[in-house]
Amino acid sequence: MGNFDIRFDTYIDKAAPFAQPVLIHLRQLIHQAVPEVTEGLKWGHPHFDYKGPFVSMAAFKQHLGFNFWKASLMDDPDGVFVRGEEKHSAGNLGQISSLADLPPDDVLIAYLKNAAALNDAGKKVAPKKPAGTPKAELVFPEDLMEALAQAGALDNFEKMSYTNKKEYLDWLTEAKTDATHQKRLQTTVEQVKEGKSRHWKYH
Repeated sequence: MGNFDIRFDTYIDKAAPFAQPVLIHLRQLIHQAVPEVTEGLKWGHPHFDYKGPFVSMAAFKQHLGFNFWKASLMDDPDGVFVRGEEKHSAGNLGQISSLADLPPDDVLIAYLKNAAALNDAGKKVAPKKPAGTPKAELVFPEDLMEALAQAGALDNFEKMSYTNKKEYLDWLTEAKTDATHQKRLQTTVEQVKEGKSRHWKYH
């Protein structure tokens, strides 16, 4: 039982009734597909590691989100991934509100094994760089990128303008204490998830 985290049980117990069977089922499939996976909680949501970041899930009021950390490197032979604007910041599988919204078990297990193979091979997601611009490349903190990915907000962030990204980056890096940084990080993720710029209230 060393790979299990009791905090996940508490998370399931506190989740909305519709979410509990989905969380339990996904958890079982992940361990079935990759027995060596290790559970944890990051930013308050279940996160799974296997030789590095692997997959994560999050339960909200009316839906769940599920993310493969290296989805951009994965094959999608069954067309289960939701990408671009259709993603609605809900994760790689779209908004999940019941077990019926999930791909068949054998398909999901195959995708999980594909994701594990990427980690076995040490594959890394290449950071996206602004092309054809003289502006300085922005270097984002790892905790920001992980938090955005966990919340299914990474696509929204990548679509933002250089200026909007820089405003968030400056605000985070100017925090003088870790507590302030964490609070700003949470606000950033929430606002980006809703497609809002740093100073959206004044626009």
